[in-house]
Amino acid sequence: MADSKRKIDNHSLNANNQTLEIFSLIWLDANTVAKDIQAAEQKLRSVINQLKKFQDVAQCQKYIEERSNNERLLVIVSGRLGREIVPIIHKLRPVISIYVYCMDKKSNEEWASKFSKVKAVVVQFDKLIARIETDFKVHQVVEEPFSINFFSTNTGVGKSTGGINGKFAFYQILMDCLLRLKSTDKDTKELIDCCKQQYEGNSSDMRIIDEFEKNYSPDNALWWYTRQSFFYKTLNAVLRIENIHMIFLFRAYIADIHRLLEKHQDKSPVRVFRCQLMSTDELETLKQNQGQFISINSFFSTSTDYQQALSFFNKSGVKDGLEQVLFNIDADPKMVITKPFANIIAHSEFAHESEVLFMLGAIFRVKRIIRSSEDKLWIIRMGLCHEDEHDLKEVLTDMKKDLGSGETNLRTLGKILWKMGKFDLSEKYFIRLLNELSSNDPLHEDLYQDLADLASQVGDYDKSVQWKKKLWAFRNPNVPSVPVKNDEPTSDMDLGNAGRRVAKTNRKYEIRVSMNSASENFHSYIDFSRAALKIRNSLIRFVNVLCLKF
Repeated sequence: MADSKRKIDNHSLNANNQTLEIFSLIWLDANTVAKDIQAAEQKLRSVINQLKKFQDVAQCQKYIEERSNNERLLVIVSGRLGREIVPIIHKLRPVISIYVYCMDKKSNEEWASKFSKVKAVVVQFDKLIARIETDFKVHQVVEEPFSINFFSTNTGVGKSTGGINGKFAFYQILMDCLLRLKSTDKDTKELIDCCKQQYEGNSSDMRIIDEFEKNYSPDNALWWYTRQSFFYKTLNAVLRIENIHMIFLFRAYIADIHRLLEKHQDKSPVRVFRCQLMSTDELETLKQNQGQFISINSFFSTSTDYQQALSFFNKSGVKDGLEQVLFNIDADPKMVITKPFANIIAHSEFAHESEVLFMLGAIFRVKRIIRSSEDKLWIIRMGLCHEDEHDLKEVLTDMKKDLGSGETNLRTLGKILWKMGKFDLSEKYFIRLLNELSSNDPLHEDLYQDLADLASQVGDYDKSVQWKKKLWAFRNPNVPSVPVKNDEPTSDMDLGNAGRRVAKTNRKYEIRVSMNSASENFHSYIDFSRAALKIRNSLIRFVNVLCLKF
């Protein structure tokens, strides 16, 4: 369990507050607010939805410098402003391509040629669009952030739930839970609404969202995944940035893809390849984990064609500070238990590409990492594993006991997130389930108790009292109120303050006792709070009274 003193995390369930794509366009030009460029904006957004416009170099620079290394920016600059900003932003990791859109091609090519990320100097807008569209297809293959978890077999490494092994295991359990959690019409509507809000004003993608809403079926999930549309871009992004609530909303579609991969699972062992641009630090982390396990936190697209995989590097070019990495993977279907893989050429929008797709969460062992002098790239040899391998089986089996078999529910999901330290999300899924239950469903009792315990753990004793009151009222529907003495605290504030004083005393003397464990129902909880108020200045008396409660 994560540290109980940790504050409730601020991971908002409102996915609309954050970008649902990895790639963004930045346009720096003194004339980007002119009315005649609205059509140009539509064309740009038909390629990459996220478009941010600037007229001021300093503001643009500040925005770019504040971007996460997991974001990918394609930057359009005018000739005059480009001379100022390109030398400053050129080496920043999020910036992957720069385009100079100008009127004097020759003079701007002179200064732009010094910067490898400048992909083109163009004077015609249609040529700019065409070049961005071509480059973007390559960027989606080699530039998307590589989201992985590690599992180390080294003694004493990351054994806690907060360590690297804990994160690895929790992700596996979380995905297992989500795949077994039935989706609802409410979830589907929320997902579609999120996407519509994200793509508002983008006529091209809005048409595709409408088409998806009307025509999607589980049997064409792979076709939708391979199609260049909001579905692929959004799903891939939320998996890579680990936006848990959006993954929750996408779970039905993830389950559809999983089912199709199982149905079309390859029958024979295959060797596949995947090219990737990585930072030196990312590559070094993988080197340090040779012989260990990794899990890929997104769908993992590979090719059976070695030369086709390498061709993406030829198209993307070499970039400062980045390493060209080729994954060389051996996959045997005998290793598959819950994470299938399949050649999806017959189900893809791009029928000419020999693509083998691995289920998200697929586990691999990093066998060897070598430098190829011939191709001037790093080769990472990996083998597909399954979760019953000796080193993995013990930790995953123990954690999966809580899941049981069959369908899961929102309470199960909430408990997993609680253990992961995602307290705010855990609370919201408990409440989401409460709102779905009938008024007399006995599960209310468990959820009220969970919510009270969770609030107590994070130090919100006022909220804990509120949930205890709801629990008591549910257990005693015919009793109007709790009788109290006139000289003792009755308000939630009084009881909450009492709880905080008890917690302060506990911390001072390093006695870690959960307030909730002192009571089995609301009456005894009130009694405990009254007693706590009276004995706050005496640790010995506090311990004696607490012992009597047990």
